Amino acid sequence: MAKGDAFPSERIEFRDVETDARVQQLTNHKGNSHHLYFTNAGWYDGGRKLVVGSDRQNATNLYGVDLESGELRQLTDLPDAGSGTFLSTSVNPARDEAYYWFRGRLVALDLDTLEERVLYEVPEGFKGSGCTNVTADGRYVCVNVTEDVNDKLAAMLGPDYHRLSLYPGFAEHVDLHPLSQVVRIPVDGSPPNVAWEENHWIGHINTSPGRADLLTFCHEGPWDLVDHRIWGLDIENGKAWKIRPTEPGERVGHEYWQADGEHIGYHGTLQGRPFLGSINYDNTDQQEMETVSVQHCHSNDVGLVVGDGQRDFPQLVLWRSTGDAWDKPRTLHTHRGSFHVQHVHVHPRFNAAGNQIVFTSDHNGYGNVFLIDVPDDVEALPVHERPR
Repeated sequence: MAKGDAFPSERIEFRDVETDARVQQLTNHKGNSHHLYFTNAGWYDGGRKLVVGSDRQNATNLYGVDLESGELRQLTDLPDAGSGTFLSTSVNPARDEAYYWFRGRLVALDLDTLEERVLYEVPEGFKGSGCTNVTADGRYVCVNVTEDVNDKLAAMLGPDYHRLSLYPGFAEHVDLHPLSQVVRIPVDGSPPNVAWEENHWIGHINTSPGRADLLTFCHEGPWDLVDHRIWGLDIENGKAWKIRPTEPGERVGHEYWQADGEHIGYHGTLQGRPFLGSINYDNTDQQEMETVSVQHCHSNDVGLVVGDGQRDFPQLVLWRSTGDAWDKPRTLHTHRGSFHVQHVHVHPRFNAAGNQIVFTSDHNGYGNVFLIDVPDDVEALPVHERPR
């Protein structure tokens, strides 16, 4: 297997037994495959292909899936990349080019010619973390780099701290207040610039799909321990501000931009009660509804939201806005994902047309990538009821 090799379709099509929704399994290999993190659209070639990461031949690489034929094409040839390496990959909205982290370097990959070039190297004493994200005009990749505090964490928690949990040292990382930077990197190879820096653990760089001057970042850590989660940043003038200020007892996160590039979706809890929300980047037009708990949610606009449930109810759930109110949550599909590790989280995301949702599930033992059709009549789906 080598970069540029083509592989026959692995597509399997079936119907959900409860809702009759059409599901296409795009990968079927004895290794984990996943789509990109849900804040990053992986479609390219005019929406005809999808970028995925996949473990094959004892290596993890990027692949392109032709959504008409099902054929896969190997896009990278990295023999020692680990599982989940490509979860933070992003695709340029203005050209068929993807950007991924590897060994502290940000690499640009031409999705047609497969030519690669290094755009940026993480400074000594720092590490790249979180998603890459491309500005709406396609001119810049925005990333965050953070002071490497692994030695300090090991001193605090012991040398085997990384085995403690799924997110080892998560809370302790917050207390160390590492120096973090938001870096804007030109895709034409020009020098990068630091758009923002502070002594807080920064994560989740999300660029607006409609405005090239705006992005969000977060103060990373347990949602109930950080000083504030969602921040807006004007990368032209360096101004940052709080988005959706929280009160005691509130937790919000997993923020994402909606398709208009003006509104931001999120979910959270208030005194333990789960809710979904949407707000304009300037803190106007806030809408929230109390509902069932989810791990992640996504929407192109406030009119239709998808969530991925929890371990004890592993279902794709849809909410339709009726204008002044929200309809009851509706079950679209029982995905049976385990949420075991980050790269097999379900991470549902609508396509641009809003008629399909991409997600990952390991219901058959390995993570695989799926597309499910969204029915025209969402209200005809069964009402979602949390198991008791």
